[in-house]
Amino acid sequence: MGGHAESRWDEAPWKKLSEEELETQYSPSRWVVRLGAEEALRTFSQMGAQATRQARASRRSLLHVPYGQGDGEKLDLYFPDGVSEALPFFVFLHGGYWQSGSKDTSAFMVDPLTSQGVAVVIVAYDIAPKGTLYLMVDQVTRSIAFLQKRYPSNKGIYLCGHSAGAHLAAMMLLANWTEHGVTPNLKGLFLVSGVYDLEPIMHTSQNDPLLLMWEDTQRHSPQLLLQAAPKPPVAPALPTLVIVGQHDSPEFQRQSREFFQVLCRGGWKATFEEIPNVDHFEIIENLTQKGYVLIQIILGIIFQQS
Repeated sequence: MGGHAESRWDEAPWKKLSEEELETQYSPSRWVVRLGAEEALRTFSQMGAQATRQARASRRSLLHVPYGQGDGEKLDLYFPDGVSEALPFFVFLHGGYWQSGSKDTSAFMVDPLTSQGVAVVIVAYDIAPKGTLYLMVDQVTRSIAFLQKRYPSNKGIYLCGHSAGAHLAAMMLLANWTEHGVTPNLKGLFLVSGVYDLEPIMHTSQNDPLLLMWEDTQRHSPQLLLQAAPKPPVAPALPTLVIVGQHDSPEFQRQSREFFQVLCRGGWKATFEEIPNVDHFEIIENLTQKGYVLIQIILGIIFQQS
């Protein structure tokens, strides 16, 4: 094993980057050309807040529903018209490098999906420094178990994460559901512009509030864990879409492509999609639009499965 770890270390493309280059590669806002970096972050947050206000005003919803005992363990549910509980549920995990973001600014996709008969769930989790990666992964696992128990007649749970949220969603491929007394009806994963090998993050300022040590990056990197897994812990027939923006940084693109390849080698039903003409933030901002290619991909998978 030691030899393999050594060779991975030597061959990892990110190892050839200087600290400055790594910092730039893992700062998504620096790759936005339509706006300045700070303005891109501000716009993303404002658009999310506006979409969430609109969703709460126009859709039947259950807000701040506790899925656990902790203050941060809440989720929002948005429903389509009609009263059936036999619905497909689209569950969204926000990004923000595990240290920012909120369910209260993340309901971008509510209108386009609920108008097509899909319930949308936005999950909150405890971000750093309060939350550790171990806690966040546990919270997401429990939120999905809670949803399955509350809506046992669902037509499928479709999990989507953006950026850090994509990492948390990918960790669900390794979840031990028997510990939670329920096997969720997972029907699809959408992993958008994610980070699947955390080791490079350790060498950037993003790690300041996370305080990741090398052991943490090995324990919480889905790419490394799936490479080492003797067989997929959940059914590999689960459709898993690895999605990245054309204008994501080269490192984000590499992370997505490499994770897709790991899934393919492990026998998973994986697909890779590069969304044209979008950066790290537009790829999610555009989910407010019914005609957006990613909305169409999501609906296509949901209706194909259900």
